[in-house]
Amino acid sequence: MTYAIERIEQLLGEGVRDKVYPGAVWAVGDAEGIRASGTTGVLDPDEPEASMRPDTVFDAASLTKILAVWSSIGALWEEGKLELDVAVGSFWPEVAGHPLGAVTARQLLTHTAGAPLRAQLKNLYGTDAQDIRDGVLHEALHRRPGEAVEYTDRAALILGYLAEYLSGQSLNHVAEERTWQPLGMDATRFGPLPAEIAARCAPTELDQDTDTHLKGIAHDFSARLLGGVCGIAGAFTVLDDLTVFLRYMLDSATAPARTGFGPDWVAESLTVQTGGLEPVRGLFWHPAPGAAPAEDVWVHYGFTGTGMWISPGQRRWAILLTNKLYYTRDRRPLTDIRNSFRGLAFD
Repeated sequence: MTYAIERIEQLLGEGVRDKVYPGAVWAVGDAEGIRASGTTGVLDPDEPEASMRPDTVFDAASLTKILAVWSSIGALWEEGKLELDVAVGSFWPEVAGHPLGAVTARQLLTHTAGAPLRAQLKNLYGTDAQDIRDGVLHEALHRRPGEAVEYTDRAALILGYLAEYLSGQSLNHVAEERTWQPLGMDATRFGPLPAEIAARCAPTELDQDTDTHLKGIAHDFSARLLGGVCGIAGAFTVLDDLTVFLRYMLDSATAPARTGFGPDWVAESLTVQTGGLEPVRGLFWHPAPGAAPAEDVWVHYGFTGTGMWISPGQRRWAILLTNKLYYTRDRRPLTDIRNSFRGLAFD
């Protein structure tokens, strides 16, 4: 198995040069471990002496949906506490009798539940955590369940609440006990981060209130509003922890440290679950842009500039972590780099 290391380094170096992101950390590998990795650029352009390092801490953003929500829902499914195709209102009192009660967990995982398209928590429900939870779970649907595939952060927020109900624990404890601790993902946690860890964190967007870039505090407003723990975003992680997670996904059937989710959940998730609807989806994962479902390369991105890919068929995975949000919310420049990186990692 070979990788185009020089071409990857050139590609990611050009991203630093063109100010797509201040810096990047990357790795590609298989179930046995990392086969190639590297860093480029700086942690913070205002401190050019601080280079990106393999142990740089990143705001995972929407990777939280995989690391915390997808893994926890998978653990509960493996434990027999959740059926994917049963209307959640039939067993979840909080949503019984409300529009959300008619949807299934599978529809939430495939973004076909018809949930509202934007979170907008503070504007709709205020700042009290219980009022937000009640508002989200009792809100009217955007459209009929199963009618269309429409990505919405609400799906992860709702599934996070569902995991809390089924486990009797907060989402951070479900993720820690069932996945992060068993796998030894010791650096993955919800923020805000302690000062000593935040010092190693890649800064993201400029905070208008403090006139400083966010560092160790989740960029996502919903996560900040909910105290840092949220199904949408809020987790922080490092390259090594993500490699452990993806390696386990490839080899969970034989891994000695079995977590709550296993090979059945991985196999269920990394297949097309949306029938004839477009764009096709697995369970929270989706086929990598530029790769057909038959190529078996699945991806999940984070808004801050994070991303991870996995291919059970090729027995490969790839990770690209950047803090592109330091410069801009424009996704186009990073999209081109991500697609090229995916091609170099899996072709």
